Amino acid sequence: MAAAAAPRRTSDGEQVMVTGSHIARTGFSSPTPVTVMGAADIAAQQPANISDLVNQMPSVTQGSTSSSSSGFLSSGLAGINSVNLRGLGANRTLILIDGQRSIASSSTGLVDVNTIPQNLVQRVEVVTGGASAQYGSDAVGGVVNFILNKNFKGVKLDASTGFTTYADDPYYKLDATIGKTFLGGKLHVLVDAQYYQRFGVDSIDRPWNNSGYFQIDNPNYTPHNGQPQLLVGSGFAPFTYSAGGLITSGPLTGTYFKGNGQTGQLNYGVHNATSNPYMIGGDTATTLDGHVGTNSLAPSEDRIGVFNRTSYDISDNTEIFGQFSWNKYQGQSYYQQTPSTGVVINSDNAYLNQYYPAVAGKLAAAGQKSFTMGTSNAGFPVPGSNIDREVFRYVGGMNGKFNFVGNKWHWDWYYQYGRTLDHVRLINTWNNARMAQAQDAVVNNGQIVCRSSITDPNNGCVPIDRLGTAGPSAAALNYIYEGSAKDGPTRDQTLQQHVAAFDIGGTMFHLPGGNASIAMGGDWRRESIDGDVDPIYTSGWLYGNYRVTKGAYNVKEGYIELDMPVWKGFDIDAAGRYTDYSTSGSVETWKAGATYSPIPDIKFRGTFSHDIRAPNLNEMFAAGTARTNTVILPANAPLTGSQAFTENTVGNPHLAPETANTWTVGAVVSPRFLPGFMASFDYYDIDIKNAIGSVTSQQTVDFCYSGGAAYCNNIHYTNGQLSTITIQPFNFASQKERGFDIAASYRIRMSNIWKKLPGVFNVHGEITRYISNVINNNTYPINYAGVNGGTLSGTYNEPSWDYRISAFYNLDNFTFNLTARGFSAGVYGNDYVQCTTNCPVSTPQYRTINNNRIAGAVYFDTSLSYEFNLYGRAARTTFVMSNMMNTYPVLVGNGPSGNNVPAYAQTNPSLYDTVGRTFRLAMSVSF
Repeated sequence: MAAAAAPRRTSDGEQVMVTGSHIARTGFSSPTPVTVMGAADIAAQQPANISDLVNQMPSVTQGSTSSSSSGFLSSGLAGINSVNLRGLGANRTLILIDGQRSIASSSTGLVDVNTIPQNLVQRVEVVTGGASAQYGSDAVGGVVNFILNKNFKGVKLDASTGFTTYADDPYYKLDATIGKTFLGGKLHVLVDAQYYQRFGVDSIDRPWNNSGYFQIDNPNYTPHNGQPQLLVGSGFAPFTYSAGGLITSGPLTGTYFKGNGQTGQLNYGVHNATSNPYMIGGDTATTLDGHVGTNSLAPSEDRIGVFNRTSYDISDNTEIFGQFSWNKYQGQSYYQQTPSTGVVINSDNAYLNQYYPAVAGKLAAAGQKSFTMGTSNAGFPVPGSNIDREVFRYVGGMNGKFNFVGNKWHWDWYYQYGRTLDHVRLINTWNNARMAQAQDAVVNNGQIVCRSSITDPNNGCVPIDRLGTAGPSAAALNYIYEGSAKDGPTRDQTLQQHVAAFDIGGTMFHLPGGNASIAMGGDWRRESIDGDVDPIYTSGWLYGNYRVTKGAYNVKEGYIELDMPVWKGFDIDAAGRYTDYSTSGSVETWKAGATYSPIPDIKFRGTFSHDIRAPNLNEMFAAGTARTNTVILPANAPLTGSQAFTENTVGNPHLAPETANTWTVGAVVSPRFLPGFMASFDYYDIDIKNAIGSVTSQQTVDFCYSGGAAYCNNIHYTNGQLSTITIQPFNFASQKERGFDIAASYRIRMSNIWKKLPGVFNVHGEITRYISNVINNNTYPINYAGVNGGTLSGTYNEPSWDYRISAFYNLDNFTFNLTARGFSAGVYGNDYVQCTTNCPVSTPQYRTINNNRIAGAVYFDTSLSYEFNLYGRAARTTFVMSNMMNTYPVLVGNGPSGNNVPAYAQTNPSLYDTVGRTFRLAMSVSF
């Protein structure tokens, strides 16, 4: 990466396009801060997925990777690698490929970065400021533009493999690139093909995940006893279930089932309705067994990518081109979302009387007809998802250059069609009605049968044993899964994107500071989604319960951009765009900026922009996909403690675009007395109004029962039980973020220090300071800057300081790289009050907690590359060691709501490295 995009020129001396502008210029002269991750960084790290490298950039935080998205089963987002600039949300970051939009891989508008041909990525340019006037919607947080090497000639073969220090999560990747010219150089054909396979780790099999480190509601808390409401620490565990079943009500409460004929009596820790579902101490290993760490540490993945670009020079000044890419992703991940609670076992249950007669006898002696238990379903396969995703992208267009009134001009137009076929199939997900019938097993005529089969012998019901750790029969599992554990609720979605765009620009006239330039053009875009769900999968399942999301919108846009070098050292930059949405009407965006260089050593720059983000297809048209979740109901609710329910997320077709005002001011220094050194400082302020947002189910409950009556309308009870909570987005929030970026780079020949020293040394570093990131959902403002927790709902969380420093030493054919990356310590919440005694009264806005600190982390990566001749061909081999100190992730107490929390890593996987030390070996041959 560079402190600012360094000046780059083509072989004929012309300036090149940089992200953030349609006007040809160097990045150094742009008023908009542009950070560049170059080919050297990519080659040094040899990332298995390029998104893993992009997400190391300090301006990127809480981006989703394959590993951190492995729990997104019902949503179908598992396996998507997104980029989240500034912690504003990935849907506020615009992803471009050579300045062009790409089809999203999800209805939420996320572009999977791994659909971009990694072997052709020449550099990655990041604009950390609003760019809607130049590129349209979604560029509120900024733009990430992947620049491809479209002029590659020759043949390049790449192969890499890797594994962790624990000898797991192996992968291998093969890539072939061919570029050749024909017809005297007029016809250029470029083809790239990649295959990637990752074998994954199906559970969180790491020693740091075994301490029972959670955040819970303090069972001893009362508003006026001086104790904190929330506790963070080790030695916590649920008390509502066990692996083989824990009786949770009646005279046999605390009895839990082990192997056939074996029971135990749970040693309860400190607990009550307030701390439900958690206890402090006691038999924590017993209740966590079978559930903790069931989320995949790393999913298994297969990716195939094919890219082709064919261009033909009609003349010296005109090119016509066609481009095609196809990417196929297949991934599987696991996650036991919620253990089963409230399971009713009747006193005449056949398996109870056969394997646990003593328990049956005690139940009869107590005059009880049944008991209720909680179980994490030992012997059942862990639920998961199989995702098949195909992304097609077709681009065709022309570009050229010409002279107009003695000045150089350029033009281009293109048409793009993209299609994403998304097939989500949940596995190991049972049908609720079948499970209810199967678990009601009785003895009839000496045979164990379903009670329902006595009156309906042909209903096909197979009895299931839910008691103990031996597990049910294969036939019983086959019945509740309706034929196959691999064939659960399924949804097919098709996303389509049509884009037509043109651009023309060039030099208008000469000003004292240089040539005044203009660029102008227009875009038309249509986004749509449709799908198919078999009616049998719309309801009645443990997870999934899909519905078809269907909708479309189109947008027409026109823009103009000006670059005015008023005098030498002082430039003014301006852009404006008019946008008309079929769903919400018209909106204008604009941007103005300037650079001033009083002396060659320093340049001041600043911009102010008015940007937008339009609602995505999911926010507008989500049909109401339901998933199982849990919340904690307070004492004044109809029920208390942890309660399971169905969360129903629906769209809102009446959403309007968000608006944002962004300004940046900074300086770039390149002192003449220190050749090879360049540094920049840029302060930014982003103010989003009318933001699209929704509150979580737990927030809905908290707001409802603390006086927010409007939120109570989204909470529904049936027969005295919590049944559903509805989540819907609205234009009701605001978000304001402030911070600054510091970047520096230095390059020197070692002989300049001492003439006998060989080689070249260069280092560059980037630091981002997140001062504040305040969101107000019309309740109370919450500052998410400096929040290091939030693995379950931390879209906007970000450390206070984030940095990456990378040093290279080039010696003959060797290149050594050492990278340090990390972030500062943070908190669980800036609105939390840390205390252990004499605590103030805890409120929904200012909750008291015993420990509000989460330590930061630093990771070191190193690589060694060697270039050599292999049978007359240029070859390169690279050895990489990431997280070379095998630094454990900092434990983060997730909670307090949700029986599903123990399934996740006991840290924040979006920030901390959960896999551990990783070794990679790569080799490439070019000819």
